[in-house]
Amino acid sequence: MARPKHTDDGLTKFQRYRQQQQHRGMKQLRIWVPDPHKPEFAAEARRQGLLLRGRPEEAEALDFIAAATEWPES
Repeated sequence: MARPKHTDDGLTKFQRYRQQQQHRGMKQLRIWVPDPHKPEFAAEARRQGLLLRGRPEEAEALDFIAAATEWPES
């Protein structure tokens, strides 16, 4: 594996980018999320979807998604 190139300031491209973001008031956040490629993911999504079917929370969630997403005109 190739080593990252350092510039005159001794920082790699990624280190410099992180530093710039921090100066802009940004904070790096890393989170773990479920892997959608795992078979368990589909089963759990289906289970939760069935729990919501017909409930007011389902309509609320779908309204939120529709409002936050631009759907192409068909």
